[in-house]
Amino acid sequence: MKRQIIMLGIALAMPITTSACSRGDVDTSGEAKPAQEDQAAPSGGEATSAQSPDEIAKARNLSPADVSAALKTYMPSGRHDEYVQFASSGHGGQVLAIGLPSMRLLKMIATFSPEPWQGYGYGAKSTMDTLNGGNAGDKELRWADDHHPALSETAGDYDGQFLFIGDKANARVAVIDLRDFETKQIVKNPISNIDHGGMFVTPDTEWVVEGGQYAMPLGGGYAPMEDYKEKYRGHITFWKFDRAAGRIDMAKSFAMEVPPYWQDLCDSGKKGSTGWVFCNSINTELATGKADKDGVNFESGVSQNDMDFLHVVNLKKAEELVAAGKTTEINGFNVLPLDTAAAEGALYFIPEPKSPHGADVTPGGEYIVVGGKLDQNATVYSFQKIQDAIAAGGLDKDDYGVPIIPFDKAMEAQVQLGLGPLHTQFDDKGFAYTSLFLDSAVAKWSLGGDYRKDGLEPWKLVTKTPVQYNIGHLATAEGDTVSPDGHYLVAMNKWAIDRFQNVGPLVPQNFQLLDLDQPEPDKMPVIYDAPIGVGEPHYAQIIKADKLKGWEKYPEIGWDTDKMAKDPDAPLTGTERVERDGNKVTIYMTAIRSHFTPERIEVNVGDEVTLKITNVEQTYDATHGFAVPIYNLNLSLEPGETQTVEFTADRAGVYPFYCTEFCSALHLEMVGYLLVKDTPAAQ
Repeated sequence: MKRQIIMLGIALAMPITTSACSRGDVDTSGEAKPAQEDQAAPSGGEATSAQSPDEIAKARNLSPADVSAALKTYMPSGRHDEYVQFASSGHGGQVLAIGLPSMRLLKMIATFSPEPWQGYGYGAKSTMDTLNGGNAGDKELRWADDHHPALSETAGDYDGQFLFIGDKANARVAVIDLRDFETKQIVKNPISNIDHGGMFVTPDTEWVVEGGQYAMPLGGGYAPMEDYKEKYRGHITFWKFDRAAGRIDMAKSFAMEVPPYWQDLCDSGKKGSTGWVFCNSINTELATGKADKDGVNFESGVSQNDMDFLHVVNLKKAEELVAAGKTTEINGFNVLPLDTAAAEGALYFIPEPKSPHGADVTPGGEYIVVGGKLDQNATVYSFQKIQDAIAAGGLDKDDYGVPIIPFDKAMEAQVQLGLGPLHTQFDDKGFAYTSLFLDSAVAKWSLGGDYRKDGLEPWKLVTKTPVQYNIGHLATAEGDTVSPDGHYLVAMNKWAIDRFQNVGPLVPQNFQLLDLDQPEPDKMPVIYDAPIGVGEPHYAQIIKADKLKGWEKYPEIGWDTDKMAKDPDAPLTGTERVERDGNKVTIYMTAIRSHFTPERIEVNVGDEVTLKITNVEQTYDATHGFAVPIYNLNLSLEPGETQTVEFTADRAGVYPFYCTEFCSALHLEMVGYLLVKDTPAAQ
């Protein structure tokens, strides 16, 4: 009987769960076994006529490892995932919420780009205001290349309240409220046109840290490349977050001017290193690119030095300097000058292996791990050694006057992992996990210090699991916090090639789920492949699902989702009406299954129309839409929500409006008419 139950579980799992590798088996160590060259990989369709679980497994050519992987990731209908992964969508401009271990896409959160299903950017004033808040002056920005999401933290642990994400393409940051999973604010960095899209928070989310990227004249003005060393600069921006308001406070935010090295990813200190921030950089060569056939291109010019600089920022000191007024203003934004930061002990450098990517602080805050893309090692720096070197003084300086802590004075260990180490995450057992881009593998290695457990030798490679292919970032469950969980690791692979059905030359990225709960420490098999076909995701954070307290409906009917409070002017049942003041028309409308009130609206050409509409439902998932053809209006109204639309009736005609969400048996009857008539003046 037990065997029949187990095999029944296998049968249920197989049709909706992919094998760990579609071509070739994967053993429990995670090592890929090549498929037989003379045998095509089964598509899975052969099992449709099979009746028993044994026949299904045999027909689909499923190995024991495949079956184990399927049972570990399968979630029966109605059962919820243990974790939620928030991932960027790259140049999709949105954020993905994905359940773990099922790898089911739960929601795409509209962020930097209009998104019609959620009515984001299609007429609702709150969403239009949010998007316009990220414009660059009079330049309307409607796409992004978002990279690194950051969950809000309390005492160094994810608290499930807010999510931040940066836009590399335009140096912007967005704030998402996780009560309703909606973007509430987008701010444009006023001193830079570009960053790395990296957002990292301090342990209590007082600050959201934005690392720069490609140097430029701060403020956006012009300077010739010949003046690069003198007039180009980098930045690290510290956005002050007002948790009560759920917004970034621009007036209390500031940037630190840094040399024109290309700043990369940052991380905030934890526990004993709280109050410090660590950022990578590249291009200490100050390369300026190839202007003619005799020049040196960036690819070569930026990779000449053996070492670049890890930026070590004393954030508490920087705060003191800003509070003392030791800043300048660029485009109305406070900037801590480079010479002040260097002279006053707010900024230090440490040499790091060339072309680094990722500066990751261990859960206890004792170490900072850096991977150099053109190196084979994870380089580990000791926070205590950094402090000792600063206290000892006598430091040399770079050409911009920044004190340089000697490499051997700060380095704790170097762990040889493989080719192309990038980003590192942690678990609760004293292990670190580093992505190896060139090796297309995840390396698992042991930490030293207080992380030594079960007699493990410190600072040693334990194992590597091949992934498919060219992994960029990776994420473990709660792996950026003071108390990581382990359990799962998601490899965020740039290439998929043969993993999925051919859908043309543009191939989806591949998120592979690795199982960290293995009895043997040298095993971490791949148990799921998930195609991500909505952009080029770069990074993710994984939070325990029970920390998320998303609302099922808004707290009161007439809820303003921008202010996150009831709108006193919201239309309610019985208050629906149309008011006219000259050519200004205000419509107070409600929506409920299965009708709008009012259903007929008559206006004149040239009227300035304000439509306020409330979904008066209080049933979970009773969402209504509101769409008007030709006028490019589309709203999504969740239970209790009020939205406002403003438009000019500039085109005569008859425009049936309707509910876009299939809400009831009489959904097709949930319709009305906007009648725009010519007036004598218009004629």
